[in-house]
Amino acid sequence: MTSTTRERPRKRLRTPAPLGGRGPMPGGTQRRLTAAAFLIPGLTILVVFVGWPMVSALRLSFTDASGFGAENFVGLDNYVRVFTDPDILQSIGNTALYSVLFTPLAVIVALLLAVALNNPRLPWRGFFRTTLFLPFIVSLAVAAFAWQYLLDPQIGLLNYWLRGAGISLGNVLQDPALAMPTVVLVAVWKNFGFYMVIFLAGLQDIPGSLYEAAKMDGANAWRRFTNITLPQLSNTLAFVGIVALIAALQAFDQIYVLTGGGPYRSTQTVVMEIYESGFKDLDLGFASALSYVLLIATLILSLVQFGFAGRREKDAS
Repeated sequence: MTSTTRERPRKRLRTPAPLGGRGPMPGGTQRRLTAAAFLIPGLTILVVFVGWPMVSALRLSFTDASGFGAENFVGLDNYVRVFTDPDILQSIGNTALYSVLFTPLAVIVALLLAVALNNPRLPWRGFFRTTLFLPFIVSLAVAAFAWQYLLDPQIGLLNYWLRGAGISLGNVLQDPALAMPTVVLVAVWKNFGFYMVIFLAGLQDIPGSLYEAAKMDGANAWRRFTNITLPQLSNTLAFVGIVALIAALQAFDQIYVLTGGGPYRSTQTVVMEIYESGFKDLDLGFASALSYVLLIATLILSLVQFGFAGRREKDAS
């Protein structure tokens, strides 16, 4: 007796559904949802604490808001006052002078120290790097208080040491000609360590083979610096320059502590004007308008500096 065996069709096994009864999502959808889950908290913080205050400040800049009572629309009056008030124009000039003094000085000092500390034959490199970076960790207001006592004409250590050498420094913080350079030097002392670390990172990315080839060709240290180091650091120089420029345009802490904008408004900056207009005079509309003028000026200067650095990099390549 013969029997025929029939083959039963095999059933395809399905992937078990996850908890909840839903099947797996497509890869693209899942990636988008994951990205949105990470982005939404950060975007929410930006919108609430940055976006909305900027929109509110823009609205206030067209009003005579004082924080109390009704707000009246005044159009462009606040912006016209920014460019016609003699005191505000003096503050803008002081800010420009501060930026011209601080930005190149801080960048040059940081670059030279970074080049010196990048030398592998220098002993105690780690110690010097840490020591020079320490001022940046200190609060600028605390550093300004310390320098205020150091520069005091009666009890200041700096004046005491200089008198021993036969030099009379005097009260530089009350001298209209010396107050601004003194404030700039304090800011440079406070910030150059941060810029130095950025330059050190850029220097360590430069291939050592370039310097070895230059030495074989007989290039001295200055030629190696101008023909290798500076071109290779063009992007880093642009970044540090823009960061230093933005810090200069926002100068407030050390000026508020050291001079309070004096003497005779010789160190009064735009940010000092914003602070006094908004919190002392309660002229929130004008303070908002001045803030937006400063914002636009910062954006324009940053774009110009980026464009200049990009053009130099293209010419070098």
